[in-house]
Amino acid sequence: QVQLVESGGGLVQAGGSLRLSCAASGRTFSNYAMGWFRQAPGKEREFVAAVNWIVGSTYYAESVKGRFTISRDNTKNTLYLQMNSLKPEDTAVYYCAAGAQWYRPREADFGSWGQGTQVTVSS
Repeated sequence: QVQLVESGGGLVQAGGSLRLSCAASGRTFSNYAMGWFRQAPGKEREFVAAVNWIVGSTYYAESVKGRFTISRDNTKNTLYLQMNSLKPEDTAVYYCAAGAQWYRPREADFGSWGQGTQVTVSS
């Protein structure tokens, strides 16, 4: 099992930036992919971005492509999400997840989840 702890959320104005971090511990070597999902109030959780933990290949949701960048530091077992040009519609709880599929992943492809971190973008 992998333990995941997110940090870096907060309140930011539209057009601003935030960087989320996700520290992984436990059986990290057994996971092929890590990703970020988000859940806005009253909506279902949706995919944001994923990365192949071994070679670094990435995949993004269309809604964040060109604004968000997912990256990882294998030496620190840490996942990042750099979010630029934030919009009010990016407001959500952001979750880090570890699993088996980084390309066109589904929520079911991820077996380990963090507790989430709130991101609020004001207009």
